[in-house]
Amino acid sequence: MSLRSPLSRVLGLGTAKKGTGHFLSQRISALGLLLLGGWFAYRMFTFGSFAYLEVIRFIGSPFNSVLLLLLVLTLAYHSWLGVQVVIEDYVHAPGVKLFALIASRFAHLLVAAVSAYAILQIGLGT
Repeated sequence: MSLRSPLSRVLGLGTAKKGTGHFLSQRISALGLLLLGGWFAYRMFTFGSFAYLEVIRFIGSPFNSVLLLLLVLTLAYHSWLGVQVVIEDYVHAPGVKLFALIASRFAHLLVAAVSAYAILQIGLGT
């Protein structure tokens, strides 16, 4: 037995079926941030000195550069998901909402790309 009207079934109206995926993406990225952030916090607390060459050596290590890259990309993705929810919930003007969503996506992509480029430049030693 369905509670949807016959017209609704024909037109396909109803849920967009994207809420659960968004929710799960946010929770899984939060779990990744918990693990990667814990690793990063531990490494920062046990770091000897924050001299330039030592930091470059730290990022230059393949293991550390891969984990740092994963941390930055996961952080940018999780932040984008969170900002998207805030914009969708609190911005009511359709044009402003669309502009804010597009600007947020580009800003997060820009931050992720610049961060990844910097980590790869140091990690690959070029």
